[in-house]
Amino acid sequence: MPELNGYEATARIRAQQAGMTRTPIIAMTAAASPEDRKRCLAAGMDSYLAKPFNKDALLALVGGFMSADGV
Repeated sequence: MPELNGYEATARIRAQQAGMTRTPIIAMTAAASPEDRKRCLAAGMDSYLAKPFNKDALLALVGGFMSADGV
């Protein structure tokens, strides 16, 4: 991203959402080490998906954040 990296963007989103419903943030990164995953989660991201990933993995991950009523 040209102006913010994912960690900075996550921090800004989380700061704006203080006391509000939390928007899920999924890290999508080529950085695939266990330390990278921990850093993403520690930064406030809700989940992590290392590239390359397949469509089924992405759909399963996103689906896990959806409620039974489709929201």
